[in-house]
Formats: sequence, structure tokens, C-alpha cells
Amino acid sequence: MDSDAVKNYLLELQSRIVAHLEKIDGRPFRVVFWDRPMGGGGISCVIEEGQVFERGGVNFSHVHGEKLPPSATASRPELAGRAFEAMGVSVVMHPCNPNIPTVHLNVRFLCAHPRSSEVAPDVWWFGGGMDLTPYYGFEVDCVHFHQTCRDALAPFGNEYYPRFKKWCDEYFFIKHRNEPRGIGGIFFDDFNELDFEKSFKLMQSVGDHFLPAYLPIVERRMNTAYGERERDFQAYRRGRYVEFNLVYDRGTLFGLQSGGRAESILISLPPNVKWRYDWKPELKSLEEKLYKEFLIARSWVN
Repeated sequence: MDSDAVKNYLLELQSRIVAHLEKIDGRPFRVVFWDRPMGGGGISCVIEEGQVFERGGVNFSHVHGEKLPPSATASRPELAGRAFEAMGVSVVMHPCNPNIPTVHLNVRFLCAHPRSSEVAPDVWWFGGGMDLTPYYGFEVDCVHFHQTCRDALAPFGNEYYPRFKKWCDEYFFIKHRNEPRGIGGIFFDDFNELDFEKSFKLMQSVGDHFLPAYLPIVERRMNTAYGERERDFQAYRRGRYVEFNLVYDRGTLFGLQSGGRAESILISLPPNVKWRYDWKPELKSLEEKLYKEFLIARSWVN
């Protein structure tokens, strides 16, 4: 196990993503270095009120502590009480133009160290994925995103894309609304079924395919015209994003429970959001089309 190699990759990935997003937006990200009093720290790269992105963050964190937080041991109760080391890169970009989807990427590594009273090996695993949340549906964009997700996993076996796609569809589902957050992508967690080197390469491939998955969509939609109606619907749908992140998201809960930097964790939240009581889209509108043709369980690639 080489955690230094993982850290070096994550830092390079953060720099690479920020450089490409700055180029497409035309405005620089604000870079903040922060320390965690209980151990570790991170680098937050943030853009607000850009030309393309209304708000977004590309965050790196590397933290350690004496006790795994509850969100990390929910599926591994035998590890409760262990010391831990966790690192990752998380990206959330909220575009100005409602025709550009919101995107999320996370790649992470976690290692649980044995308690002082036990003789046991370290337990490590990788996690992550990427998913797309459109406000107005374009099939070509969704197909491209899922094809790129499939390409990221193909070198490791044909079984991983359908498995991680299903996991993503199930994970990013807003139970109290009975609807998905977006059109999914791939998601995996607690992953150590391959050896360390191969598991690390799988995580790297997911991170490396993020820009090819998202940037062509941004470039295709960034000059598409929109008006107040589209911005209003975007703000309404962003409310669903907030609900999921604050109620269900394991990464958000882990960060807050482990004493992470709240400003960095909550950069995932969009800047302008609306809620309405029992609102329904007009019949045969583009807004209704999103619900009927995109926010459903479906296969995007053959």
C-alpha cells in the first residue's frame, strides 16, 4: 500500500482539473490552503460568479484522526473505533447556463488502522464516481457522459460499468421525493476487491476521464440561449440537489462528522435555489420532458 502515491496523484488531478476549468471560464479560481485542528488539511479551489460557472469547487483533502466517523463505518461496523487516514478530490460545478448540467466527481482513498489493543492489518479501500444533473435534457450529452464512464472502467472488466451505474442510480436517489437527482453516471465505495495497485489504477481512470466526460458538454451548451424561465427552473431543480447533499450524501456527512472545513464541504451547494409547494411542470413542456425522459431509470449506452 502506497498512500503517498495516491496523494501525489490526487494533487496532480486537482491542478489539472482547475487548469482546464479556468481556461474554459476565463476567470481564475480562488485557492485556499486550510488545516484541520484534529489532523490534516486540504486545498480548496473555488470559483464564484464566473462567466461559465456560477459557483464551483475543486477540493483536495487529506485528514487523519483517532476514530472513524459513523458515516464511514455504516457498512463496516467491525472497523468502529479504528484510527483512520482519508484523502480525496471532490468536484462540484454549478454552471450559469441552465442548458449546461451540474456535474459531480469524487475520487477517494481511506485506510483504517488497527486499534492499539489489537494485532491486525490496515484495512484500505477506494471510492468515488461521477454523475450528471441536467436541467434541460439533451440525449447526446447523456450518452456521451455515460460512454465516457464506461470507457473509464472497461480496462478492468466489462462487469464494472453496469454494476457501478446501478450503484449510482440507487445512491443518488432522493427517497423522500421518489426521484433521482440526475441521470447518474458511476459510483463505487468500499472498493478493494482487486489488489492495491489495480484498485488504485481503477480510481485513477475514473479521475482521468472526468474532463473528457464533462468539457465537451460544456463547450456544446455554453452559448445556448436561455431566459428567466430556464433560470427559474434551474433554481427549482437545484433545490433537489441541496436536499440530497444535506440529507443523504455520505461524503458531506463524513466531512462534517470528522471535523472537516465546513466552507469547503458545503461548496457543493448552489448559490441560488428555489422551493415551491407541490409544483408541477406544464404539460408537453421541456421541463416536463426532463422528468419523463431523463429523470428515469434507463440505459444510456448499449
